Amino acid sequence: MSDLQTPYYLIDLAKLRTNMERIRYLRERSGAKCLLALKCFATWSAFDFMREFMDGTTSSSLFELRLGHEEFGKETHAYSVAWADHEIDEALGYADKIIFNSLGQLDRYGARAKERGIAMGLRLNPRFSTSGFDLADPARPFSRLGEWDLNRLEAALDRISGVMIHYNCENADFELFDAQLNRIEAEFGGFLEKLDWVSLGGGIHFTGEGYPLDRLADRLKAFSAKFGVQVFLEPGEASITRSTSLEVTVLDTIHHGKDVAIVDSSIEAHMLDLLIYRETAKLPQEGEHPWQIAGKTCLAGDIFGEGCFPQPLQVGDRISIADAGGYTMVKKNWFNGVPMPAIAIKAEDGTIREVRRFTYDDYKASLS
Repeated sequence: MSDLQTPYYLIDLAKLRTNMERIRYLRERSGAKCLLALKCFATWSAFDFMREFMDGTTSSSLFELRLGHEEFGKETHAYSVAWADHEIDEALGYADKIIFNSLGQLDRYGARAKERGIAMGLRLNPRFSTSGFDLADPARPFSRLGEWDLNRLEAALDRISGVMIHYNCENADFELFDAQLNRIEAEFGGFLEKLDWVSLGGGIHFTGEGYPLDRLADRLKAFSAKFGVQVFLEPGEASITRSTSLEVTVLDTIHHGKDVAIVDSSIEAHMLDLLIYRETAKLPQEGEHPWQIAGKTCLAGDIFGEGCFPQPLQVGDRISIADAGGYTMVKKNWFNGVPMPAIAIKAEDGTIREVRRFTYDDYKASLS
C-alpha cells in the first residue's frame, strides 16, 4: 500500500476499467448512450480515463452541469429539480439538452431554451420505483419529482423532444427491470412513440457480477426500436462500483466490552450516505479478530461497522474500506473540522499519485 498520509480516497483505474468496458459493451450492443451521473461521482481527475467509454454527463445542478461541460465534454444533459431565474441562462450556455422537472418550469424557461436551440425534455414519474428507502423513493406519496399526468404530458409535445424516467435504485434484478419497463410501455407507449429520445435514468446495477448484460442490451435495443427513440442511461454507482477505497489509519484502540479501533476518518464526514441509510461500510472480513471501526468525530454513532482481522489491531495499522466511491466524495463535509481525505489515483501499472490534498485553508475558505 502507498505511504501517502491517510485518510485518502484511492481510485484504482484497473478496477474502474472493468466497469468502463462493460459500459462500452452495453453501448455497442444496445445502441444506448451512457451519461455519467455527477450526483454520484464527480471526481474530475478521473474523467480523462472515463471519457472514451461514455457519451457525456448528466447533472442535478448548475455547478454539476458546468463541471461536466468543462471537464468531461461530449454530450451534456442539464437537469434540476428547480432552476432559478439567476442561473437558467448560464445553464443553457453549457447544455446540449435541458430536462425540466415540471411543466411549470418548462412554461417559465422553455422559450429561452428554444431561442438557443437547446433540446428540451421533461421528467416523467411513472409512480413506481425499485427503491427500498422512502428517503430515496421518487415515487413516494406527493413526490415532487416529475410529471405523470398523461394529458398534461401530451399537451407539451410541441415543446419537448424527450423524457427522463428515473425510477431504479441499485436494481440488480433484470427481471424486475424488464417487468417495470413493460409497465412503462403499456402505460405511456402512445406518448413515448412521439418522442425522439428517452432517458431511463440510473440505478441499474448492470456492472455488478453476474448481471445478464446481454439481456439488458437486447431489451434496451428492442425498446429503442419499438418507439423509435434514442435511449439514454445515466449510470452513477454502476460506473464506479468497486473501483475506489477509503484508506485510513488506526489512531487509538479502546476495549469497553468490545474491541474498538478509532481511525483518522469519519463516516459522517467522509461516507455520509452510509450513515443516512444506516448501512455498514465494506470492511475487511478476513481473520478471527472482530473489531468495531469508528470515526474520530464527537458524534457517538460515528461508526463504520464491524470488521475481522488476522491480528488484533494496533495504533498505526492501516485499513482499506472498500467500495467508497459512490456518493462519498460528492457528500464529504467539514464536520468537527476533521480534514477531508486526500484523493489519489492508482494507475494500471500500479503507481499511485496524489491528485489533491485538502488543507486548513480549504476548511477556512468553506466558511466566512
